[in-house]
Formats: sequence, structure tokens, C-alpha cells
Amino acid sequence: MSEASAVLSKVCFETNGQVARILLNRPDKLNAIDGDMLDQLTGIVDRIDQDAEVRVVVIRGCGERAFCVGADIHAWSSLEPLDMWRRWIREGHRLFDRLAALRQPVIAVLNGYTLGGGLELALAADMRLAADKIQLGFPEVSIATIPGWGGTRRLPDLIGAGRAKQMIFSGQSISADRAEEWGLVNEVLPLPKLDQRADELARQIAANAPLAVQFAKQAIDGAGPGSAVALEAFAGALSAHSHDAKEGLASFREKRPPQFSGK
Repeated sequence: MSEASAVLSKVCFETNGQVARILLNRPDKLNAIDGDMLDQLTGIVDRIDQDAEVRVVVIRGCGERAFCVGADIHAWSSLEPLDMWRRWIREGHRLFDRLAALRQPVIAVLNGYTLGGGLELALAADMRLAADKIQLGFPEVSIATIPGWGGTRRLPDLIGAGRAKQMIFSGQSISADRAEEWGLVNEVLPLPKLDQRADELARQIAANAPLAVQFAKQAIDGAGPGSAVALEAFAGALSAHSHDAKEGLASFREKRPPQFSGK
């Protein structure tokens, strides 16, 4: 794919060859997510999903202070309960689930504070690289709410129920080094080296056979509750191109009984 880019008001997006890059672009608000960002990110993820040329996705926060400090409290606190249910929570879940389900591997570059919905966004990625001085956490209980975009599901899957409960129940942030020790992030690097390492990892992944990488991602992600979906996808793709599948289609078109061979 030729180089292409699109700049939106609160999200920047570009593709350069086989790597797509998403930049959360509200540095004055520490990249907090509002309704516009939800809409823009959803459109970008849908676009990437349809692009066969993209092999890796990198997502980062603008500036050096924050990757994302979560949902913009001014955006959701004024919503009526039904609007919170209809749009805010459901659309956030849809976005993060779509991001996690992308065929392409996603690398989250945690360049600063990664809190609340920002940490949930990072958890929807496949890998997380963190700057060494950052803090990560779920502070929601301190304002009488809980993680609302999949954190109570994805965090225990990644670091275990006990550590997830410690983070969520206490509302206390942890350091990047502790996050690496617990398996929450893959690598910790000095901030000046963070983007270089992300680009290096993205290039390493993009240089490999894309279908093999994507099949491997689905196999890994399908090892738990999604195993039936993964098996169905692989089995459907394999059976649809078998000799018997061709015979089945031919017999249907020719209005005759099929002669299956098991091949």
C-alpha cells in the first residue's frame, strides 16, 4: 500500500508500508478518551481490519506525559444512565473488542501515565512496551465506579486474579518495573528509546509471513474461551477449499447427489 495518512481532530492515523500507526492526540487532556475519540478510533480500527496490506499496528499517546489517562470524566459524568448504557459503555466495549480481534498484531507504546480506560485500551493490544518512569493503574474505585471497558476481564487473564484484584480494589498505580515483573508489559525502556524499540519490533513482525503471524495470533487468542471461534474459523477455511467442497458446490449446481471422497 502506498503511504497514506489521515489526521482527525483528536486522533492521528497513518499507514506507511505495512505498519499502521495510531496517535491519541489530546495531550492537553493527557489523551483522555471522549465521545469523538471513541468514534474516530472505531472508524480507524474498522479501516485497518479491511486493509490486507497492513501487517502491524502501533498505538501511542501524544506527548511525553501520558499514553492515556482513561475516559474523560467530563464526557461520561453528565450522561443519563440509559445513555451511559446505550452509547458510552457499549461503544467502548465494541471498540476495544474490535481492536483485540484485529488480524494484525497490535503494539501499545506506553509513553506516559496509563490509567483506567487507557490501561484497558493497552490491554486490548497484543504487546505493551512501557517507558521506565510511567505509572499504570485502575483508579476507578476512588471515584465510586469500576473499570468499564473490559478491565475486569482482560487484566485477570493477563496477570492473574489475585494481582488484578489488588490493582482494582486498591486503586493504586504500579510502576513500569512492577508491571513487567507481573507480565502486564512486555518490555520497559528509557523513554528516548521507546519509539525506536517499537519500530524495531514492528519491522521484525512485518518482515515475517503475514498469514502465519495472523494464524498464530488467532490460535493464541483462541486458547481460552474463544477456542470454539478459532477452531470454527480454521476448520471453515480448510473445509471450504477441499475437494469435497468443490464436489458439494458442483452437485448443487448440477442438481445431483454429491460423490464425496474425504479429500
